[in-house]
Amino acid sequence: MPFLALLFLQLSCKSQNKKINGLSFVASRDKIDSTHINPVIKAQGNYVALMPYSFIRDIETPKIEFNTNREWFGETENGLLQYAKEFQKVNIKIMVKPHLWLRRGGFTGDLKANSEENWKILENSYKAYILTYAKAAEELNAEMLCIGTELEQFVITRPNFWKKLIIEIRTLYKGKLTYAANWDEFKRITFWGELDFIGIDAYFPLSDKKTPTLEDLELGWKPHKEEIIKIQKQFNKPILFTEFGYRSVDFTGKKPWDSNRVEGNVNLQGQVNGLKVIHNQFWKEDWFAGGFIWKWFHRHDRVGGKENNRFTPQNKPAEEMIRQLYKQ
Repeated sequence: MPFLALLFLQLSCKSQNKKINGLSFVASRDKIDSTHINPVIKAQGNYVALMPYSFIRDIETPKIEFNTNREWFGETENGLLQYAKEFQKVNIKIMVKPHLWLRRGGFTGDLKANSEENWKILENSYKAYILTYAKAAEELNAEMLCIGTELEQFVITRPNFWKKLIIEIRTLYKGKLTYAANWDEFKRITFWGELDFIGIDAYFPLSDKKTPTLEDLELGWKPHKEEIIKIQKQFNKPILFTEFGYRSVDFTGKKPWDSNRVEGNVNLQGQVNGLKVIHNQFWKEDWFAGGFIWKWFHRHDRVGGKENNRFTPQNKPAEEMIRQLYKQ
């Protein structure tokens, strides 16, 4: 085989084996352009999760509303299309990841209807929501569609609805499918065999220490990784971290999902350690597809920074850590 052909084959194989080095790109009021995308490229991201939102106004009548004038542009179908096409210009791949928001608070994983009539309202409106974005994902030729995010009680209580929904989605959308299960939910999902990836929002508790070391976090991952491997083998599907991340705050490994407490001392090293260890633990595994860091804002120059204790790695040491890990 000629040298150039061999080199091309090797590069092609390497490209095919490359992990999903993703960023959860937060929707905004604005359209986006290259100035918003360049920081994603600089961070070595090759995928973005784009997140159109829906909401339930009153949990007593759980009708899902979406594409309304009460939402930001980026949270709508038109916003999704505009964002995705801009990213596709620079060959960044797309996961469409719809999110549901309960207007009066509460966790979506606890969402259950209180009557059969309300179950039908919830199911019919959710179906309309997801099929709208399945069609949009197909129009965009998006690589992946996430069919739901952290909806444990809905999923467990109404399994037949979800099985039928997956079948219907497949008639409209030809790309890969996943579901974003919460870290303590994924092992109870029954339909992984019908999807292409086992999706996990990977906010596993790892350490009670103020600034956990790499060794502390490695030890903390051990039981969780064993559970992940067990489920991966059961369904023989690759694992995808549909979300992962750490706040730059003290005790970031204790309850990594906790975004409610805005207060807390800034701890940049804890965030760096968390990101480094999750990469060390998973990116080398053949059965692991990659993941999406939570979260990345479009106005890079105005967010994050060394006084910020939130999830974003932008303008913090964690951003440089991501750049180094993602370019490997």
